[in-house]
Amino acid sequence: MKQKTYLLLFVLIAFSCKSSNNAHDASGVFEATEIIVSSQANGEIMFFDIDEGTNVFADSVVGMIDTVQLYLKKTQLQAALSAVKSRTIDVPSQIAAMNEQLKTLKKEQNRFETLVANKVANRKQLDDINASVSALKKQISALTEQLTNTNSSISGEAEGLIAQIAQVEDLIRKSIIRSPVSGTVLGKYAERGELAAAGKPLFKVANLSAMYIRAYLVGSQITDLKVGQKVKVYSDMGENKSRINSGTVSWISDKAEFTPKTVQTRDERSNLVYPVKIAVRNDSGFIKQGMYGEVDFQ
Repeated sequence: MKQKTYLLLFVLIAFSCKSSNNAHDASGVFEATEIIVSSQANGEIMFFDIDEGTNVFADSVVGMIDTVQLYLKKTQLQAALSAVKSRTIDVPSQIAAMNEQLKTLKKEQNRFETLVANKVANRKQLDDINASVSALKKQISALTEQLTNTNSSISGEAEGLIAQIAQVEDLIRKSIIRSPVSGTVLGKYAERGELAAAGKPLFKVANLSAMYIRAYLVGSQITDLKVGQKVKVYSDMGENKSRINSGTVSWISDKAEFTPKTVQTRDERSNLVYPVKIAVRNDSGFIKQGMYGEVDFQ
């Protein structure tokens, strides 16, 4: 009887030690940042070369929306721009003849000034030449201003066409479907041949190499935790096995909230907890979204 009592006590102590060893500071669910990529253009999807589970690189081309009409519009605008630029006036060449005429009059003006000074010519002849020089200068100034204004109008028209061409080129660029990040395609919502509309979801992608676990901690645990702190993260491998990963505290909420029903903390009697995000590298790929994990802070 005494031996049975000791045996029972030993089993209880062993079980207690095992339970204590398996206890962790917090638990949560592994998540990844998911990005839903939507169409930025309207038209038929000409190709869409991805499937669920496909690995893609950041900024890689995965599809294309029809750009024929945009290309034709760009060609039309470029032709209009060339026509507008051809109307630009070469101001110096337009007033070159008048400048030559002015140069001749100035020579006559200088000659008559000398003649008048020597009293060989009368003053009226010099006054007539002076008036002609002044009138010609005003004509050149008026014509220069007129031609300059015409060129400014042409330049404004050309800038408007250049802006329209830039808009079309931007729409062409947005017709190319790209992945914003390197990661794995989690969902595909359109197929080749379908009509895409701006804002329509096309596919969902996430970087599964950079996972995080969201845990909920009570106030007593938060006091010894800070952003950037290294922690141990345990991912469930099944059959009471777990894989240890290194994690980094990336975010701590500054506000407490009520405990979610699916979350267990060290102190289950606490009503208010602080959400915490812990970044985990998943280069091996064993961690899956939705998988439960545990965290040890010490």
